[in-house]
Amino acid sequence: MKAIALLEVQAMVAAITGLDAMVKAADVKLIHVEKRLGGRLVTVVVEGEVSAVKAALEAGALAAREVGKVKCCEVIARPHPDVMKFLTTG
Repeated sequence: MKAIALLEVQAMVAAITGLDAMVKAADVKLIHVEKRLGGRLVTVVVEGEVSAVKAALEAGALAAREVGKVKCCEVIARPHPDVMKFLTTG
């Protein structure tokens, strides 16, 4: 079953640190990055199997908290196709 994990952090360094931990911890793939407020608020989205995205999000949030502030994190199992369109839009 496919799922996505969203990790929203304050600061680009925390986002990169969290993303690095996520892709190293499990078999997930980066599908979207959203930067707001000049990069002061960053959301990274990865995709994979439910168990993989859960493990990746746990590792990513832990790593990001060591260097910055985690604002929100969430796993969405079987995201609706419209959600995926939203994430892959230019």
